[in-house]
Amino acid sequence: MGSVQALINKRTELFATPVASLEDPPCIPCFEEVDRKPGNPSSFEDLHAKIKELYPQNFEGAYLLLRKTLSKHFNVTYRMTLSSVTPYGLKFGVNYVGTKRVGFSEKYPVISGEITPSGNLSASFVHTLGCRYRFKLATQIVDKRYKAFSSGLEYRSDDCTIAMTLANPDLARLHGTLVLHYLQAVTPRITLGTEIACLRGSLIPGGQQTLMCAAFRHSTGPTTLSATFGEAGIHVCYHRKASEQLQLGVEIETNTRTHESVGTIVYRVDIPYADFICRGFVNSETSLGAVFEKKLYPIPEASLIISGFLNHKKQQFRVGIGLNVG
Repeated sequence: MGSVQALINKRTELFATPVASLEDPPCIPCFEEVDRKPGNPSSFEDLHAKIKELYPQNFEGAYLLLRKTLSKHFNVTYRMTLSSVTPYGLKFGVNYVGTKRVGFSEKYPVISGEITPSGNLSASFVHTLGCRYRFKLATQIVDKRYKAFSSGLEYRSDDCTIAMTLANPDLARLHGTLVLHYLQAVTPRITLGTEIACLRGSLIPGGQQTLMCAAFRHSTGPTTLSATFGEAGIHVCYHRKASEQLQLGVEIETNTRTHESVGTIVYRVDIPYADFICRGFVNSETSLGAVFEKKLYPIPEASLIISGFLNHKKQQFRVGIGLNVG
């Protein structure tokens, strides 16, 4: 671009009048003003999202997943699973993404669900009220009974997020779980927050219990350090993007009540020219696992998944193979 601009300037000087040649060229700023606002810190659930995305989804047995895109907003899935560990059978799923756009990548409403021939159902619904309020609803039905139900309301301002979640409520006996989240972006890199969980039920010692924890996250882009400290324990995660092909992460979970601690190293390797992705982990409980994903051509949007999991302490070894089409 610099050579082209130099040739243009030289041609202009040859054909310009003497008066015009005496004028100085306009000044071009060397930098643009950078927005130093912290921005919204996202939701509390995404505090350790960098590490969660690296974990492999290990499975045992074999499965076939067929996905059909009916439109840019609606698609259906058909999954057949054969396994001796996890429940096997057929699952039919639907996913719908609405037309309301918030930000650059979010669209609402988002509706998804899966159902089995026996009637087991799991579904979720996420919608936005305006641009700052988000409403979430999720339910699960097993053996014709409600096994889990949760609803949440989230508010996102320019630099903080406030959320409230109610899970498995029983208004007659005043049982259930109420969780309050607050995240504040102090600087563009530092985020602080807190979580308060109130539990009421017959299986809880004393009938009710309240747990609190503090949250911290420091992100520079290539590296992210996040942690939660509370009565239940300590959870620390560190993520680093070493290159475009390699990502590494370290996770430490400590339970102060049972005096147990688990350390895990996770990684992800991307080989774009081979269309190959590998996710794996190794932890202090002598367990290791990996999932390999290889795209298949010329079948469009098809990939072969191979999973392996080994636990030395329990002497368990599980292998799985899957095929995604569509």
